[in-house]
Amino acid sequence: MRKIGLSIYPAHVKLEDNLKYIDKASKYGFKRIFTCLLSVRGDKEKILSEFKQTIEHCNKYGMKVIADINPQVFQYLGISYDDLGIFKNLGLFGIRLDNGFSGNEESIMSFNKYGLKIELNMSSGTKYIDNIMSYKPNADNLLGCHNFYPHRYSGIGYDHFIKCSQQFKAYNIRTAAFVSSKSAKYGPWPVSEGLCTLEMHRNLPIDVQAKHLFVTGLIDDVLIANAFADEDELKALSEVDPYKLNFKVEIEDGISDVERDIVLNNPHFNRGDVSEYMIRSTQSRVKYRGHDFKPFNTRDIKRGDITIDNSLYENYAGELQIALKDMKNFGKTNVVGRICKDEVFLLDYIKPWQKFGFCL
Repeated sequence: MRKIGLSIYPAHVKLEDNLKYIDKASKYGFKRIFTCLLSVRGDKEKILSEFKQTIEHCNKYGMKVIADINPQVFQYLGISYDDLGIFKNLGLFGIRLDNGFSGNEESIMSFNKYGLKIELNMSSGTKYIDNIMSYKPNADNLLGCHNFYPHRYSGIGYDHFIKCSQQFKAYNIRTAAFVSSKSAKYGPWPVSEGLCTLEMHRNLPIDVQAKHLFVTGLIDDVLIANAFADEDELKALSEVDPYKLNFKVEIEDGISDVERDIVLNNPHFNRGDVSEYMIRSTQSRVKYRGHDFKPFNTRDIKRGDITIDNSLYENYAGELQIALKDMKNFGKTNVVGRICKDEVFLLDYIKPWQKFGFCL
């Protein structure tokens, strides 16, 4: 099952504030938690005590907590990669290696007696995962997770993201990536200009970011990188279907009840013999065969428009389409709605036979 998650930073925010945030997130089905040991400085015993209290609170809700570490954290805590007992005692589900070792150490850690998951940094673009796999790890204990980037314009590009994600998916490793909250102010570092994996996501609504990550088919879990996301954002992310792309739409005033029903209440999939001009959902013309679809709003068609052919198109009457390109309208096609502008780019991800839907 694909999951949604969020991030907490015990070293930067009051314990009670983190616990309240976890309580709120639990209502919306959040099941993964990212936290960070990289930026921890100061009283080690106090910090670890607060981490443990926070993690115990997450575990109460069945949330799986993974902490970001690197070789320097091992040194700071005075432990070795071949004894991960301290992380088990904290109640962690796993540890994320922001900077890794040589490959053999990661392989050894994957066999830890506590069953802790070893999450690997997915964003480097090197042969890191190939190297680890050459050391014959326990692959069931390996996870992958991209980085996030607080500095504007420093997030990774889409092509690099795809390349890195495919490297991990080739080994059937579970993957994760981060989205950014517009209301959040905290991350692991002082810079706060959004906190996302993909730079193209920095200014997008949180649910659109998540839809994009899920529709690539390469990301299993989506986590909010910064804290605290507001309740509207938590709710919006919880309502994203991780398996089917549901476009947020604006419906034209005055459309018929049948046309509204076709858009919002019928299943849709793209035909296999795809057009470069439109996505075609044809089952509605079968279901409503014989219905009189009167001409309505037959203006020229723009990319992102949702259309239904009217009865002047005879056999095509009732067919729903989404425009991929601007097109001339010859009066036979009703423009009944439009994909919200932030989501128009997601049209490029609808493949032959792919299911999709619409929501208000």
